Amino acid sequence: MSTSLEKNILLVEDDINLGKILKDFLEMEGFLITLARDGEEGFEEFTKSGFNLCLLDVMLPKMDGFSLGQKIRKINQDIPIIFLTAKSLKEDKLKGFDLGGDDYITKPFDEEELVRRIKAVLRRSNLEKSAVEMQFKLGNFEYNHINLTLTIQGKESRITQKEGEVLYLLLQSKNNVLRREDILVKVWGENDYFMGRSLDVFITKLRKHLKPDPQVKIENVHGVGFILSDDN
Repeated sequence: MSTSLEKNILLVEDDINLGKILKDFLEMEGFLITLARDGEEGFEEFTKSGFNLCLLDVMLPKMDGFSLGQKIRKINQDIPIIFLTAKSLKEDKLKGFDLGGDDYITKPFDEEELVRRIKAVLRRSNLEKSAVEMQFKLGNFEYNHINLTLTIQGKESRITQKEGEVLYLLLQSKNNVLRREDILVKVWGENDYFMGRSLDVFITKLRKHLKPDPQVKIENVHGVGFILSDDN
């Protein structure tokens, strides 16, 4: 799982000069910028490409930024949105947040502050996404890979870091064969006989942890690897 910030930003700004300045500045900071000049063009660009963040001016021709934000939210509930506006009215800021905006910046603003806010929003978004990606349902179990906890019927147990790493790989390949050598290289750093014996020990330990739910199985595919399944 990558911890680096994603860089692809949709910028919708009808002021030609400001749009170009922001595009150039953000690209110098390492971001990939797609610039649209009005709300309709912005929405068209959004539907064509995958973006990690939307930077939307509020006062746009053809479709204002709030309306554009609403349409974007209907397609993607999680993408971060930052609104840019010349208005500093409390009501407008509240409206922006009510529409699912992650931040609201009033013009004129300092470009370096904008970059910091973009990075903060992206970082927060990535952490939230990562936390969700680290929660798994496995039969009647819930597994939290961050805390290394297995919970079933309200009873929580903690597994070791190594057990967790093996289980995480099995969950990533659930219902499919996970090759022994892939586990050994990713968890132990090398594939040899002695590491293979160690892996078999950890598989036995995981089966013991998962025994309270009979539908959860780790099947041994002889000479190839393992399949984790839960009959779901």
